[in-house]
Amino acid sequence: MLGPDEQFTILTLSGGKPKKQNQIKALSLSLGPDFMTDIVVVETSDHARLQIQLSYNWKFDVGNRTVEDASKIFQVPDFVGDACKAIASRVRAAVAASSFDDFHRNSADIIRSAVFGKDEHGHVRDVFSFPSNKLVITNIDIQSVEPVDQRTRDALSYSVQQAIEITTKSQEASARHDAERKAQEAVGLLERQKLKDQIEAEKARRALLELQAESSAVQSMGSAKAEARARAEAAQIEMQAELEQAKLRAQAQKIQSESGLEETRMRQEAELAFLGRKNELEITRAREMAEIEREKFKEQVAAIGQDAIIKIAQAGPEMQAKLLGGLGLQSVLITDGKSPLNLFNTARGMLGQAGAAGALASGTD
Repeated sequence: MLGPDEQFTILTLSGGKPKKQNQIKALSLSLGPDFMTDIVVVETSDHARLQIQLSYNWKFDVGNRTVEDASKIFQVPDFVGDACKAIASRVRAAVAASSFDDFHRNSADIIRSAVFGKDEHGHVRDVFSFPSNKLVITNIDIQSVEPVDQRTRDALSYSVQQAIEITTKSQEASARHDAERKAQEAVGLLERQKLKDQIEAEKARRALLELQAESSAVQSMGSAKAEARARAEAAQIEMQAELEQAKLRAQAQKIQSESGLEETRMRQEAELAFLGRKNELEITRAREMAEIEREKFKEQVAAIGQDAIIKIAQAGPEMQAKLLGGLGLQSVLITDGKSPLNLFNTARGMLGQAGAAGALASGTD
C-alpha cells in the first residue's frame, strides 16, 4: 500500500526492433531472468552492410537483496535501451575489424567474444555485467544475419549458390578422381600379381628341373654306393642287436640273482619272525599256566580254610596223608613265612614221609 506522501513511478523503457526509446511504460520492474531482442546494422572491413537480429538473456543480480543492492536497479531509468546500445557498440566494433567472409564463417565466435570479452587465459567469459544497475547478460542468440543492400543480398545469394555448386562439382570431381585412382591401382595390383605369379611359376619349374636332374644323377651314380651303405648299415644294425641282446641277458641274470637274494632274505626274515612269534607264544603260554596253577593253589588253600590247615599241621603223618588225599593234594608245605626253611631237608623229609606212608599202606593191605 502507498503512503499519503508516496506515488507510483512510471518506468519508460525502450522497445521494438530495433530498439526505440519511450516505447514501453510499466509500473513494475521484473528481476528476470528474461530476454530481449534487438536489430543491429553493422559494416564489415570490406564495406558490406549487414543487419543482425540478436536476442539477449538477462537478469538482475541483486546479491543478498539488501536495500542498497535493490536501489541500484533503479539507477538506470531505461536499462533496456542502455544495455542494447552498449552491446550494439561492441558488436559494431568487432564486425568492423573483420572481413565479410571471415564474419560469415565465424559470426558466433566474433559476437560472443566482443560482448562477453576474454579472460587472461584467452577463454570467452560467461556473462556481461553492468555494475551500475546490477544487470547481467547471460547469453546471446544470433537469430539472423542479412545484408542491408538488395544488390549485396543478391550477390551474396549468388555467391552462396556458386559456392555450393563449386563445392558439389569439386566433390564430384574428387569422387570421380578417387574412383579412377582406385581402378588404376586395382589394375596395377592385378598386373603386378600376374607378374609375381609368373615369376613364382618359373622358379617352381626351375626347381623341379633341378630336382629331376639331381634324381637322375643319384639314380645313375649312387646305386653301388647305396648298396654298400645298406650292407654297412645292416651289419651295424646286427651288431647293435647282438649288443642289445647281451645287455638284456646280463640284466636278466642280474634281476634273477637279485630276486633270488631277495627271496632268501624274505624267507629268512619270515622264519625269524615265525620263531620269534612262536617263542613269544610259548612264553605267554608258560606264564599263563603258572598263573593258572597259582590261582588254582590259591583257591584250594582258600577252600581248605585256615582251621583245616592248622589241624593238618598238628596231625600226625598218617592223618596228614589221609587229609591231603581227601583234599586231592599229594604234598604241602606249611610255614609262617618268618622262619627260614632248609629245602633239602624238607625234600628228604617229604620223601621219607612218602615212603612211610607207602609202607603203612602195604601193611594195611
